[in-house]
Amino acid sequence: MTETRRGGDGGGIRVAAVGHRDSADDGLAAAVRRVLATILGPDVDAQDVPHAVRGIIISSLAEGADRLLAREGLALPGVELHAVLPLPPADYCLDFATEASRVEFDTLLARAASVEVLAAPGSRNAAYANAGRKLVDRCDIVVAIWDGKPARGAGGTADVVAYARERGRPLCWIHSEDPARVVRERLDAETR
Repeated sequence: MTETRRGGDGGGIRVAAVGHRDSADDGLAAAVRRVLATILGPDVDAQDVPHAVRGIIISSLAEGADRLLAREGLALPGVELHAVLPLPPADYCLDFATEASRVEFDTLLARAASVEVLAAPGSRNAAYANAGRKLVDRCDIVVAIWDGKPARGAGGTADVVAYARERGRPLCWIHSEDPARVVRERLDAETR
């Protein structure tokens, strides 16, 4: 396992970003903005607290939902990105469909306040499953873009959601096929 830190104080609400790889439409982006605004609360006044971190998006930066949540989080003031990668970047990029996707990954990775590359536990599926568990273990709340259906492979969104439920993590999931439908589980006043 390797980690690189690039600043940031680690404060704020830690939001694990998980979801389907084919999640990237405008309706989902708007739903993500609404959910993150609710979870993270009002904007920090940069004049009063110039380096305040109000939130941290923890993401594996897979195509689709992981990146959508990362992009929308980074668009908010006082939000950092922490990347938890299932595989070393050069190996991980082999799973991305296009050169544009690899460029987007590199761009987001460069913006991350920290990057952790997990030790590969065996198969690619095991690496993805391990990364999903790490995201849940390190967060205060899981935000998922999910269709509510069973996982299509080991370490898929449904598996990560099941693990979050098992661990008792607050969960907010945006239905990938109906972004107006948001399900909130175990959310209290602290996690909104």
